[in-house]
Amino acid sequence: MKYYIIAGEPSGDLHASNLIRELKKSDPDARFRFWGGDKMQEQAGSPVKHIRETSFMGFREVLINLPSVWKNIRFCKYDILQYNPDALILVDYPGFNLRIAKYATLKGIKVFYYISPKVWAWNRSRVRTIKKYIPHMLVILPFEADFYKEYGYSVEYVGNPLIDSIKEYPYKDEDFDSFVSRNNLKEKPVISLLPGSRRQEIEKCLPVMLKPAKRYPRFQFVIAGAPSVDPSFYERFTMGHDVNIVFNQTYALLKHSRAAVVVSGTATMETALLGVPQVVCYRAGRLSYFLGRIIIKVPFISLVNLIMQKEVVKELIQDELNEEKLSEELNRIIDNTPERKRMLDDYSELSSLAGEGSPSKKAAKKIFTTISQENHTQDITQK
Repeated sequence: MKYYIIAGEPSGDLHASNLIRELKKSDPDARFRFWGGDKMQEQAGSPVKHIRETSFMGFREVLINLPSVWKNIRFCKYDILQYNPDALILVDYPGFNLRIAKYATLKGIKVFYYISPKVWAWNRSRVRTIKKYIPHMLVILPFEADFYKEYGYSVEYVGNPLIDSIKEYPYKDEDFDSFVSRNNLKEKPVISLLPGSRRQEIEKCLPVMLKPAKRYPRFQFVIAGAPSVDPSFYERFTMGHDVNIVFNQTYALLKHSRAAVVVSGTATMETALLGVPQVVCYRAGRLSYFLGRIIIKVPFISLVNLIMQKEVVKELIQDELNEEKLSEELNRIIDNTPERKRMLDDYSELSSLAGEGSPSKKAAKKIFTTISQENHTQDITQK
């Protein structure tokens, strides 16, 4: 069968790549056309559009790039019709994908949405659009099924696909000495910095994340570089700091870290599932933050706290993200403190909530089975 898949951001690229891998197992004749990044490219060839051209963060950045966004939407609609897929699979990226879902459904194309828009956090009016134009929704957070049930909309909970990514990451069995030697690091315990995958996130957060480094001479601070960001981009922030950067090794870096400072997003969940105590941070432009405070209706920004429905990890947002507070929170978790133990105990509970087995395999099986059944029913009806 022919699949058209759209992921517009790095996290979506990761999850869509695992979905493609599992779809190929369920459907040996699978063919793919997609919008995505390097991970999807490894599984299915060259993208129609790379996430470097589609990933914009914050209200201001989206507004500035609106002409490009609308141009991409128009082209995407045309391209889908030309390809005429058996299924359109939309991965998160709601501002773009919800518009494509409506168009595709009206054109009679089967639509699956994998990784729900965060309508439970803001803009709940989107649920009406979802119910009308998305017949099949596969969710990855345990509370989302109950949320949609309140609106009379049935979804499928498949578990969090990060489980699949963590199971098979490169260098999983590598010891600390080998990791240090391979990356030319020091023989010191590591505090890892995960400043996000978008340039805007890095610009806003990394300078502050680096400031406490001088306070911890017994540790080395190591940055997880985003594969979609050129190494030279980091140099403007790291000059004058005794830090290293590793690329395409985030899980290996976390495995060997005593603690981590993480920009809010998928990485907070990855860090928790790998059992690394963390401080979550986030800083946006003034306009984006002001508008966000008005419209976002959830008590936390990190997936860890949202799933656990309590403060498991400390969140330092906007002006709270400063050297003093960041150092204070690191002090709570880098040694064998009660706070560190409590966080690790909560991580264990979080892992059980994230699901068992392979979420990517469950999602792929659901998509393939549903298409096959609907095609069979259609054939019988036509006869």
